[in-house]
Amino acid sequence: MAIRFDGKVAIVTGAGGGLGRCHALELAKRGAKVVVNDLGGALDGTGGSSEAAENVVKEIKAAGGTAIANGASVADDAGVAHLVKQTMEEFGRIDILVANAGILRDKSFGKMELKDFEAVLAVHLWGTVKPAKAVWQIMRDQQYGRIVVTTSSTGLFGNFGQANYGTAKLGIVGFMNTLKIEGARDNIKVNAICPVAATRMTQNILPPAIFEMLKPEYVTPAVVFLASEQAPTGAIVTAGAGVFAAARIVETDGVNLGHAASADDVAANWTKIADFSAAKPYAQGAEQSQHLLAQLQDPAE
Repeated sequence: MAIRFDGKVAIVTGAGGGLGRCHALELAKRGAKVVVNDLGGALDGTGGSSEAAENVVKEIKAAGGTAIANGASVADDAGVAHLVKQTMEEFGRIDILVANAGILRDKSFGKMELKDFEAVLAVHLWGTVKPAKAVWQIMRDQQYGRIVVTTSSTGLFGNFGQANYGTAKLGIVGFMNTLKIEGARDNIKVNAICPVAATRMTQNILPPAIFEMLKPEYVTPAVVFLASEQAPTGAIVTAGAGVFAAARIVETDGVNLGHAASADDVAANWTKIADFSAAKPYAQGAEQSQHLLAQLQDPAE
């Protein structure tokens, strides 16, 4: 049976173009009432205009859907409060939050100014935390909520010139890992999308042929699934060009070297310590501690 969102209300941040626009259009196509949030700024986060969000609303309405525009900055407390207030006044509930807004200020770490680090964290990390916090109690009261955060391969694995971006994007995964636990009893599911897409963020670094293969709409099916009633929770889904995969943070089985272990012992056993053949993920941090305690019963020979 096709995934539908009839009667559901979705906020999509950074939805004036690229990935966010595609997510908003597809959610609306499947019956959701959509709040199209976009500051309308430049790629580095400067400036602002409501035109981009309003144009997406026009697209949704032209296709027979329901949507309103919002031009607040997701990094601004008052703006986020207005976003949620406007949504509740218009639609009376909030079922889905897709936190997609982002900016780039790429430079090697040695050349990067701290203000560029702070600006990227403000939009990506705080711009995810603040809207999530603003809708959290609403979703708890409803006993229903779906939050999709946006991470990146830069956060998961690193990328030259993006220390600020990678820090924010992995921080978002840490945020998700706790919300998946705290939201479980209230039917709030929290997942992360890790997109590989051709947007204005990547148009200057991808060859034209690859750019065409990586249209943002090819990522959207994963987001729609993660926003649905059938969604898992705590998943990181990578998506691009119609290819979908799941990513996890894992830990090796490890070696118990004993309390008297020295740095030399760690060096001598590094191959065993870093053997990922039996690596496993954990559902929560306490499981890592449990694994460590279990290892105390199995000292290395």
